[in-house]
Amino acid sequence: MSYSVGQVSAFAKVTVRTLHHYDRAGLLSPSERTPAGYRLYGDADLARLQQILFYRELGFPLDEIAAILSGSQADALEHLQARQRQLAEEIARRRRLAEVAERAVEVQRTGARLTPEERFEVFGEITFDLSYATEAELRWAGPAGRSEAVARAAAHTKEDWRRLMGEAAAWRAELLAAFDEGEPSGGERAIDLAEEHRLHTARWFTSCPPGRHRRIADDFVAEPRAFALVVPPSQQRPGLAAWTRAAVHANADRRTGPAGTGEPR
Repeated sequence: MSYSVGQVSAFAKVTVRTLHHYDRAGLLSPSERTPAGYRLYGDADLARLQQILFYRELGFPLDEIAAILSGSQADALEHLQARQRQLAEEIARRRRLAEVAERAVEVQRTGARLTPEERFEVFGEITFDLSYATEAELRWAGPAGRSEAVARAAAHTKEDWRRLMGEAAAWRAELLAAFDEGEPSGGERAIDLAEEHRLHTARWFTSCPPGRHRRIADDFVAEPRAFALVVPPSQQRPGLAAWTRAAVHANADRRTGPAGTGEPR
């Protein structure tokens, strides 16, 4: 059975112009023509069109499709495997972009509408402060706590952010000094620093009882972005994240007893 170019266009959902282009390119030439010269497509032509549309959907250019269709099955498999690798890399890249976009959205939701110069001036190397505060650290507070954190962050002025980051920088300097001097993570100095961090979070964002603080600190080891929130990568030391986590757990144990006897995990 033969079909006109209009019929093929309708059920294949491609334009007549596209079919004409495939014909001129030698990719899909109809096997028949009417006495008046109009194109007629047979079943074999439709099967070839189906293959063309399949490869086009995968993003192959027309010249490569022509090579695939004129080659062997092994050649087609090689082309498909190469395209599969390209698509996997593209998916990974787009996921990374989606994460960046998500963090940018969270920054906007905080209401910290600073110019790029002000943002650099206030936040410096702590590039994930605003986004990670809502995405990870404050997620432990649940929906209500998250709403509170975003609302409080939105109310912060530039001067508030400057004070907040100043407190964080001073605390970070003490943390690094304690670690570099070999203080034990369960010692008084480390525990006091952990408590300062807990109170800082509660003061500027949302309530942070010891049990929740434990879970926040667990992310310091499990999620690099979490620890980058408190210590930028350029200042980190091997073992510092685990040391800080241990200090937070020791502080929580001191205040509520070992994990499991305080706030439910």
